[in-house]
Amino acid sequence: MPEDRPAADSVRSPLDEAAERGGRVVARARRRGEQAGRVRLRQLEITLVIAVQAGLAAALAALVAQRMLGPGAHVFAPAAAVGTIATAIGQRARRTFELLVGVGLGIVVGDLLRFLLGTGPWQTGLVVALAIATALLVAGRGGALVGQAGGTAVLIATLAPTQPGLEVPRIFDAVVGSVVGILVVALLLPINPLRVLDRAVGPVIAGLTGQLDAVARALSARDADAAIRALDQLRGLDADVARLNEALSGADEVVTLAPVRWHRRAQYQRYARGAEHLERVILYARSVARRSATALQYGEPVPAQLPAAIERLSEAVRALHRERRRGRDPERARQLVRESAELAGRAWAEGVRSYGDALITDVRTADSELLRATGYEPDDANRMVRQAAGRGQAAVKPPARAHLRTPRRHPGAPRTRRHRGSTRRTHGRRRDSPRQ
Repeated sequence: MPEDRPAADSVRSPLDEAAERGGRVVARARRRGEQAGRVRLRQLEITLVIAVQAGLAAALAALVAQRMLGPGAHVFAPAAAVGTIATAIGQRARRTFELLVGVGLGIVVGDLLRFLLGTGPWQTGLVVALAIATALLVAGRGGALVGQAGGTAVLIATLAPTQPGLEVPRIFDAVVGSVVGILVVALLLPINPLRVLDRAVGPVIAGLTGQLDAVARALSARDADAAIRALDQLRGLDADVARLNEALSGADEVVTLAPVRWHRRAQYQRYARGAEHLERVILYARSVARRSATALQYGEPVPAQLPAAIERLSEAVRALHRERRRGRDPERARQLVRESAELAGRAWAEGVRSYGDALITDVRTADSELLRATGYEPDDANRMVRQAAGRGQAAVKPPARAHLRTPRRHPGAPRTRRHRGSTRRTHGRRRDSPRQ
């Protein structure tokens, strides 16, 4: 009969399955290539900005050193400026301080030991060893301070005997180069902190929301392997999160040092708070993916509202990013978070088992973190999530007292409670009355 025939798309040949798998592989490779291309483009732009800053700082440092310190080969002034610019973004002020302190330690240790021990190959080795040991004791770790202390000690131990008066010019060169480097970063070519943050947070948002959607699809299709793949992709966001933290550090430096960027401080603070909670949302998203895979592997029931709750969470993350970029209040993101929590409450009321219950808890906790990213305090965020989840539960399973039916009594029968009370009062009068 016609109804007994299989549908046209229910019978698939091995060639069709292979073509479908090949299409998925090609699509995945294309997405990864596009993401890698965006990362390289972002790195290229930052590289060009740093290169231009370093070149300008070197030229200005050499010019200022010649004009202020007199004629001569002021090599260390442009070198110090380049060292200040080329260090990690967000660490330039600290790098400048370490550079100056390292030069001072190298000069003090080098001059003192050269005066006590004289000059020679073994004296040079001893001077460098003691200068680096002193710098490590002061700094507690390696870095610019230790490197400058050792390099300056080498110069003092080897060149000071043939070039007297080397110490003071080196100190002035270090000061000039460092100050020029900071001025170039802060005044002449300050980067736009919000543009840097937008480009750094983009891959994090795309990766997080894409994998949350993948987990929701895996739950709907009961595909545990897809949930595991989403978990692996979420674990791969660590590099993007590290770049976001570097961008936050650089933006903090810019809005602190550059007067033309001071008006961006409030926006930067919102970004910083949001990024902190975004990292926690990523952690809970990984837990959601892991528990989803486990629940599917154990054959636990998955109510339809559960993947819908995860999809709402993903939409809320996108809405928050979009509204923050436009400078708007993230009310749409808050509404989507409340919908996610309400759907999670409905899924719990429909009935889940142990891993499903833990999965719902993770979704609700991620909802709370996202509400905190929009500006709510922890208590307010938790209360809003509880209320939304409670509404979802009540929609599926209303409170028991709403279903209790009061037993019907005969119109002439007295109420039970009044009858008992009247009986007690009657007995009381009988005990108190005198005997006849």
